[in-house]
Amino acid sequence: MRAPRSEFGDALPNRSGRAARIARSRRFFRPLLEFSHTTSAGGIVLLAATIVALVWSNVVGVEAYTRFFETKIGLSWGDAGFKMSIRHWVDDFLMSIFFLVVGLEIKRELFMGELSTRRKATLPALAALGGMVIPAGIFLLLNSGQASARAWGIPMATDIAFSLGLLSLLGNRVPTSLKVFLAAYAIVDDLGAILVITLFYSSGVNAMGLLVAAGFLLAMGLLNFMGVRRLFPYMALGLGVWAGIYSSGVHASIAGVLVAFTIPLWVRMDRTAFLERAKASLQEIEEGGSSDEPHLTDEEQYHLGRLERAIENAQFPLQRLENLLHSGVAFVVLPLFALANAGVPLGGGQLGSSLSLGIILGLVFGKPLGIVAFAWLGAKLKLCDLPKHSNWGQIVGVGFLGGVGFTMAIFISNLALDSAAVQNQAKLAILVASGVAAVVGLLIVKLSSRRRFRL
Repeated sequence: MRAPRSEFGDALPNRSGRAARIARSRRFFRPLLEFSHTTSAGGIVLLAATIVALVWSNVVGVEAYTRFFETKIGLSWGDAGFKMSIRHWVDDFLMSIFFLVVGLEIKRELFMGELSTRRKATLPALAALGGMVIPAGIFLLLNSGQASARAWGIPMATDIAFSLGLLSLLGNRVPTSLKVFLAAYAIVDDLGAILVITLFYSSGVNAMGLLVAAGFLLAMGLLNFMGVRRLFPYMALGLGVWAGIYSSGVHASIAGVLVAFTIPLWVRMDRTAFLERAKASLQEIEEGGSSDEPHLTDEEQYHLGRLERAIENAQFPLQRLENLLHSGVAFVVLPLFALANAGVPLGGGQLGSSLSLGIILGLVFGKPLGIVAFAWLGAKLKLCDLPKHSNWGQIVGVGFLGGVGFTMAIFISNLALDSAAVQNQAKLAILVASGVAAVVGLLIVKLSSRRRFRL
């Protein structure tokens, strides 16, 4: 029988059945862990949640589906309390965590990433601008003078998780620079969507709620100024920002973005002292490695903890928070959002209505047209360069992938449209348009990518 091996490939001692059980559990969970670290994993889980929602609403019944997500839950004390439906907890609270991550990504890219210099930012900014203006124009052209015109923001959005996940399916056929371009313009696109939500899809504003939120934000800014780098105080005060924004009438999603911009980006550290501490801890672990147990001793665990604290203190707080939240958002928040909002009755969808046509034409044709036209104009005027190793065929394909609007588009449809029936009509159009844009975009990128790149 083959001896159990550790995650490093060396044979584990088999003094008891414990080592074998550890090895078996690792072999069982390793495929799940490896899957969770793939770029496409979030998109796959999101797609699975969408399919479950569609089956639930169309097979089990839309009444049962709606009744479940309209169930109110919350806290109560005496005659007072705070309760919201499950759907509202997902859309107003959990999605604020999603917008927090989006805000962290925007801040990181603005200060140290693909949007940190004018030359770097010009191409994705122009592409995102075209990808917002043209789809919104097409939608308004078809819905002018109608009540549905209010929903012009729906075809402006790009779903980062889906679009990047789809592009990653092509593996090394796609240069890394093209993936970076897609992520960068999708982030600018998200910033535009956040502004649209804040300015056009918020209800009557309660000034007191905004003052409360501003007070908590000021406190978070002071923490940053004072050099506080622990994340817990920011998260505790962030709940106050959310409560203030929620009570103000401005959509609570903006709270996540505002909180993100107060999180410290940089951390001051003594590089030499950090390296010496890390080396000392590793040396202590190495010298204490006489145990034949398939795990570290208590003393080695102590030195490992010191090393872990040193690494944590050296990491940028913003990056640390983004890493902490990313998996939860990708595998919990967004799938729950899809589960709560994608349960659309497929019968009688009225895809020929002006609302549906505006969404479909805006996402499938307006998005790539705007992205490619504005990117071409920027290159023609020598304001920016194409991503390295890419060609115009790939830019067109990535433009179509920008038409995968799923999460943000559905989110905006919930805010822009009052009737549940009209919302379902818009959501069905979003699903159809996103599916068509995904297939066309992948085919164009694949046909335009002959060379393989080292990833």
